[in-house]
Amino acid sequence: MIDRVRTFAGYREYPKYGMVSRYFVYKQALLGEAERLVRAGVLRRADDIFYLRFDELREVVRTQHVSAELLRAREEEFRSFQALTPPRVLTSDGEIVTGVYRREDLPTGALPGLAVSTGIVEGRARVVADIAQADLETGDILVTAYTDPSWTPLFVAIAGLVTEVGGLMTHGAVIAREYGLPAVVAVPDATRVIRDGQRIRVNGTDGYVEILSDET
Repeated sequence: MIDRVRTFAGYREYPKYGMVSRYFVYKQALLGEAERLVRAGVLRRADDIFYLRFDELREVVRTQHVSAELLRAREEEFRSFQALTPPRVLTSDGEIVTGVYRREDLPTGALPGLAVSTGIVEGRARVVADIAQADLETGDILVTAYTDPSWTPLFVAIAGLVTEVGGLMTHGAVIAREYGLPAVVAVPDATRVIRDGQRIRVNGTDGYVEILSDET
């Protein structure tokens, strides 16, 4: 049974891959409609379409009119959500669990976290907040808040992973183990403490990250 699980565990990603691929097709179709609305003078820019619900979009297409006030309100709401810092742990009862690591086994200045994929690797840190802006080269170490199935293609090139949230069974941890990449998750404020371009060491065996160089 264990052999079967090891053999077929990778197939769990196929449904997710299919979903993400189709979402991209849907997104391209929506952007195509948005471009037509921009040319018609209904929308100021194509990205405004993402501030509309499907029923609202159908009405905009039908009437060739959109509420500028509604778009502004949705954009402001979106910006305010972007500025929020999500809790590292949120229970099913809605309780926010806070705390700090109490570890005495760390090198001086090391950032503590959870070891989720064994191994030690050094490389250039690439701090990525938006997958659309990711510019990774082979051997880089991805530093981000969290990952989901849409980030999986990036794992082909990277040498290691550091995230601010996560656990043993979250997406980044599972994929890192499948790809054999050292990974440390639940590193508080990793995307702010680690600067893009710095050389870092990820210890996925003992669960910590060291900043080796201040060069960016």
